[in-house]
Amino acid sequence: MCDRWTRRDLLKTGALTGLGAFFPSAMYAQSARAHSTMLIDAPLSPFPMTAVRLLDGDFKRAADINERYLDSLSVDRLLHTFRLTASIPSSATPYGGWELPTSELRGHFVGGHYLSAVAFAYAGAGNTTLRDKGNAIVSELAACQKANGNGYLSAYPPDFFERLARGQQVWAPFYTYHKIMAGLIDMHLQAGNQEALSVAEGMAGWVSSYFANIGDDQRQRMLRTEFGGMNEALVNLYAITGKERYLNTSRLFEQASFLDPLAARRDELQGLHANTNVPKIIGAARMYELTGDPRYRTIAEYFLEEVLGARSYVIGNTSDDEHWRTPAGNLTGTLSLRNAECCVAYNLMKLDRHVFAWTGDARWMDAYERTLYNARLGTQNADGLKQYFFPLAAGYWRAYGSPEESFWCCTGTGAEDFAKFGDTIYFHKGNDVYVNLFIPSVLNWGEQDFKLRQETRFPLVPATELTVNVGKPQLRTIAIRVPGWTAEGGQVAINGKPLDAFAEPGSYLSITRLWHDGDKVSVKLPMSLWEENLPGDPQTVAALYGPLVLAADLGDGPPAGPLRIITGRGTAPGGAGAAAPLPVAKAGANGSWLQPAGDPGHFHAASTAGAGIDVKPMYQIGEPRYAVYWQRGA
Repeated sequence: MCDRWTRRDLLKTGALTGLGAFFPSAMYAQSARAHSTMLIDAPLSPFPMTAVRLLDGDFKRAADINERYLDSLSVDRLLHTFRLTASIPSSATPYGGWELPTSELRGHFVGGHYLSAVAFAYAGAGNTTLRDKGNAIVSELAACQKANGNGYLSAYPPDFFERLARGQQVWAPFYTYHKIMAGLIDMHLQAGNQEALSVAEGMAGWVSSYFANIGDDQRQRMLRTEFGGMNEALVNLYAITGKERYLNTSRLFEQASFLDPLAARRDELQGLHANTNVPKIIGAARMYELTGDPRYRTIAEYFLEEVLGARSYVIGNTSDDEHWRTPAGNLTGTLSLRNAECCVAYNLMKLDRHVFAWTGDARWMDAYERTLYNARLGTQNADGLKQYFFPLAAGYWRAYGSPEESFWCCTGTGAEDFAKFGDTIYFHKGNDVYVNLFIPSVLNWGEQDFKLRQETRFPLVPATELTVNVGKPQLRTIAIRVPGWTAEGGQVAINGKPLDAFAEPGSYLSITRLWHDGDKVSVKLPMSLWEENLPGDPQTVAALYGPLVLAADLGDGPPAGPLRIITGRGTAPGGAGAAAPLPVAKAGANGSWLQPAGDPGHFHAASTAGAGIDVKPMYQIGEPRYAVYWQRGA
């Protein structure tokens, strides 16, 4: 099997064709089309989250755990610092970590991530309890904004922005401001909260006033401080309302020193903080979709190609200690305790969805799947706590934030991500339905009286079955992704009768017919073992089985305590010790040094020391120490 995501030439062959727009919901699409005369029409669009429901399986169970965690949090405690900033009395006990009243990022979780997460949980799972908590928070935030009197809304005072303008030290005030705006927008789009839109517009008005007397040179210096996805939030307001002033304000967050090299297809990412910059690219993608300017598309596509092709680890995520520390194409020596900040994976997946919508190219869904199974699923424990870093040096383990004393950025993006697993399974192009991911679920396309039920034990069983439910026969196309990792022997059958044709790996199998109620499509997607080198280091290799990154189980990790659950503002266990040597893969190619053992996807490796090593999908590694990469044997 070819090494799809470390060969830059493979990513860059062929012109990417097609124009498109990505919208997170049908409401979003209708609003934007109503108000924008320059909207790019998408060849592919996701279904609204309300149209898809998860069935029992790994993703449904993980989503349920996340919802229970979200429900465990107190509205009054979450709102405490917002109320104090607005001079509204509060006797609640504040949460800790990044939400402490002394933290310069306070408010980013409740105002932003929490609102987005509960909105997604309502739209994607019908959770009215969480929707009601979100509505209550929106009402209180509106009261805080009214008390401030000028549209300003945050959990810290406006003098943070004065410090930013003066060039004084301050953490990232616009980063948090963006999270709050994004949460309000999601509450409007996904939960139908009109007040949330009004509050978000007030915040946007304050931003415009703030920049009124700031010149271009000063503004560009200020943009060196992390500002999240302010450009995306503002252009999304433009999409909803059609008010040009929000589009104009969004342009104020275009950082020339970062975007110009990408527009010229130059990789100048070395030394930059990864998750500071990915949201800027998502904003550029939205600008392309709403203005049609091809420069924005070039920026988004080149960035995604470069990061996935030259700067990512096998799990589908990037960064070492939050940065791109090495030249493109060379990650030698970067395996550490602090690899692959989880926020970055979440944002790369968002960008995958944009570019897939424009192109319909299956490789972007291959990339999305790689990240989903290996860098997202498994990063939450049974209590709903989330990882920050994803160690890739051998001998480390998963560590999580605490329930009430962490509230990292990755706590927030994780809460969002685990609330929206259904949002990418199905897309449509006109009347055609695209099956992108093999996750147990039901699609209900009410406007067309069409339902599709997907039952599968994927990835443990490399197959899926789709059942059509229609009121009367319908002529339409169902297109099913045949992943790039598919081995020989793939097959599709309709109502038990195999078809003679199949699609090439890395494309979509399109079936056009008159569909009747109860028709079944059975798909077999054989998996095989294959390898992927660490970019720039041919002697360091990871093994995969189909889309699944395999990890060596190195035995018990640390017991419950500070090496497992991290409190305060820290993001990685302190005093964790040095990494272990990489296990050695005995000679052989494409994982031939692994032998099947027991459960599906489980293998056994004989180490050079003679002891056996259990190997299993990385997402199934919970408590043990592990190794993802191996030293290639002689």
